[in-house]
Amino acid sequence: MNRVKQLVHAENVYRMGYTGKNIRVVTLDTGVYLHPDLRQNVVGFLDFVAMKRACYDDNGHGTHVGGILCANGRMKGMAPQAQLIALKVLGKDGGGQTERVIRGLQWVLAHHKELGIRILNFSVGFLPGALDREQKQIMELLEQLGDDGVTVVTAAGNNGPGAGTVTAPGISRKVITVGASDDRSSPGERRGGYSGSGPTGCCIMKPEILAPGTNIVSLDHHGALYSRKSGTSMATPVVCGALALALQKNPKLRPEELKLKLYESARKETGMSMAWGVLDVDNLLALV
Repeated sequence: MNRVKQLVHAENVYRMGYTGKNIRVVTLDTGVYLHPDLRQNVVGFLDFVAMKRACYDDNGHGTHVGGILCANGRMKGMAPQAQLIALKVLGKDGGGQTERVIRGLQWVLAHHKELGIRILNFSVGFLPGALDREQKQIMELLEQLGDDGVTVVTAAGNNGPGAGTVTAPGISRKVITVGASDDRSSPGERRGGYSGSGPTGCCIMKPEILAPGTNIVSLDHHGALYSRKSGTSMATPVVCGALALALQKNPKLRPEELKLKLYESARKETGMSMAWGVLDVDNLLALV
């Protein structure tokens, strides 16, 4: 994570004391394992798969995402004092029923105000076989959350780099869609990169913002171990953590205002043809 923080220019923010303290973020994923580096940050857990009460993650994806976002131990995530509510909507294989995602989103829509949820991390693309009506319902729920004050951040998907490869629901104009800034430059990644690219069918530029997503070391779902994963799923919580820092500094910011600040603060790099640019955390915090 130190490497990631350097790449997104997150240096001054921590010296100034910003940690994402008390900013609540919800993840819809494979659950969360109470890793020693994350245990103190988890303030809620719901299981829409097996209906268990105790926190668990039988895949590891959700714990890895949660660690990038707000680990606060030997490893420190982007916002080490943010609070995490983990909704398990995906099973052991990382897949599942679209209906579980819908029920999770309905729960967030019903309870986000009373629980103070400010950000939703959605490192999930539509599941194979999802019906058109289910896809439409998920898009509508995410857009309702945005209208209701929750900043929704989604992954661009790993089907790139060709045009029109952003995974739904990242195609929605109301969400912030995140691609991987390092998918074309790291050893072992397939030539040309994997990060989904726009434009969408409605000619909307996607993804809006890029962040590191390749070979990211975060929390494993066994013991006190760490593991390495790649994908736009890993880039998404980097951005969510940065937004938690911004909301700690200025809690009054609405989703559309945060999105504008991301646009104004993004760092354009040589040869970049998609997105506004790469996340620059110090620039972002200076603007909010």
